[in-house]
Amino acid sequence: MSFAELLDHVGGVGRFQIIYAILLAIPVFMTASHNLLQNFTAATSEHHCHVHININNTPYTNLTGKLAAKDLLRVSVPMDSNQQPEKCHRFVTTQWQLLDSSATVINLTELETEPCADGWVYDKSIFTSTIITEWDLVCDSRQLKQMAQSIYMVGILVGGIIFGDLSDRFGRRSPLIWCYLQMAVTGTCTAFSPSFTAYCIFRFLIGMACSGIMMNGVSLSVEWTPARTRAIVVTMYGYCYTIGQCILAGVAYAIPNWRWLQLVVSFSPLSFLIHSPSILLFSLDKAETMI
Repeated sequence: MSFAELLDHVGGVGRFQIIYAILLAIPVFMTASHNLLQNFTAATSEHHCHVHININNTPYTNLTGKLAAKDLLRVSVPMDSNQQPEKCHRFVTTQWQLLDSSATVINLTELETEPCADGWVYDKSIFTSTIITEWDLVCDSRQLKQMAQSIYMVGILVGGIIFGDLSDRFGRRSPLIWCYLQMAVTGTCTAFSPSFTAYCIFRFLIGMACSGIMMNGVSLSVEWTPARTRAIVVTMYGYCYTIGQCILAGVAYAIPNWRWLQLVVSFSPLSFLIHSPSILLFSLDKAETMI
């Protein structure tokens, strides 16, 4: 008699299978959050070169208040066709003649420019802090943003290989509990990353843990349900993933600082981790009773 036939013999789907599948589906919300988290923690705000100009030494004495800031930006940074500041270059010398309305038309393409040597100024009206603003992942370094997400996806691939093999060797319960621990710890460490390199390392480890949770969680739920209800269980996991994405959008809107957002998303596995050993032990005891 196969295990699926044994489940049908003892009653098919009961309270045990329902509780078991629901508890194992809870971490899927967290997995969805981590998969899409960098869409918010690495959001690219409007930016332009940082400029240092002493207003007192300008030939225009009427540069005060908000008008001064706008005009100083105009004489320091080239403007595009939409009159928006150039993101990656600034004038080598301050072009005061651009403020003279009586001056002849100036060919801006002939004015000498240079890269942003003193950093950037970012628009913080939407996101107060992101990994972009913290480590200046713009202009020549903008590829690092995509590289960070690619490293996370490599972690998912490696996690599937490693935890898949460990699950076949030692069962799914122990690797699953370890994945809860790894995702909680490395996710929290990511929020305190002192450098971009450390951030990428922690994100790689999070990807590994997320892969192990999804793979082992779905497998355990499917293995403990009859064949006729497995499609429903897998569909439930898909809905959990989608709902997790919607929740992340709301949380990111409420928390515009990337470190706090990372910490809040990573705190959920910590609370679940406290109960996961007892949950799985309870499930095992119930399974032995059923058999």
